Amino acid sequence: MCSSNAKRALLLFLPVVAWLLLPGVSAAQAPPPQADAGRGEYIIGPQDVLTVTVWDSPDLSGKFSVETDGSFTFPLIGRVKASGLTLRQFEAELKKKLADGYFKNPQVSVAVETYRSQRIFIVGEVRNPGTYQLTGDMTLIEAIARAGSTTASANPEAIIVRAPAGKAAEGPTLPGQKADAADTQRVNLRDLQSGVLSQNIALRDGDTIFVPRAESIYVFGQVRNPGAYALQDADTTIMQALALAGGVTDRGATNRIKIVRVVDGEKAEIKVHLNDRVKPGDTIIVPEKFF
Repeated sequence: MCSSNAKRALLLFLPVVAWLLLPGVSAAQAPPPQADAGRGEYIIGPQDVLTVTVWDSPDLSGKFSVETDGSFTFPLIGRVKASGLTLRQFEAELKKKLADGYFKNPQVSVAVETYRSQRIFIVGEVRNPGTYQLTGDMTLIEAIARAGSTTASANPEAIIVRAPAGKAAEGPTLPGQKADAADTQRVNLRDLQSGVLSQNIALRDGDTIFVPRAESIYVFGQVRNPGAYALQDADTTIMQALALAGGVTDRGATNRIKIVRVVDGEKAEIKVHLNDRVKPGDTIIVPEKFF
């Protein structure tokens, strides 16, 4: 029987997965982050807009934009440095300064009104590739949902390329593009959609999410919809590949199916059975029956 924590995690996870699987979801339609997502852990940066609440002192409360130097002017205190601090750290800093001759025991709350300082890049086989603001503790599922989910030709594996620590990413970094990339992680999106929460990586400022195109196979001859098809699963069989092409026609000879495969740089014709597995780049040919 599931524990209460497991049930709670599943209930939080399922709506996001359902959103991820919806076709044509745009970034504008993506679900907003939870109000307390990343509470206290988010690192403030330039151009973020903060909501500062000083309880029992409404005149001091308000919205403040962090300027390019990482600071802003706060009533009674003057210039305060916010960039580089977490929300909790900045709350403590404001409380300390306000307690220095102004209030006996000030209660301060800081939240992010608008995230502008941190961003991620989503490229490849998603419906809306581009640059997205990193909000709170954004995870891989949320990011792909914001990009409209993956396309039909997407590889089931996503690659996350992390920018080097302390170095701002000017744009997306593709796998192998820069030798100084701090880290590269691969995530099986099918496992993620199946509920493997360990694959739902928390994203960082400057991360690039790259969803490559799946490798293709080709199906020709006596099938209903000949053409190229994305190979979504390494264990795809001949029968499953034929199903992608709409199945064999009444005139197709399933006992004489062959594959044209490149082996050591040379094309080879291989006779196969329906339960044999295909490989990337294979051309499956279904001949006509003899009458």
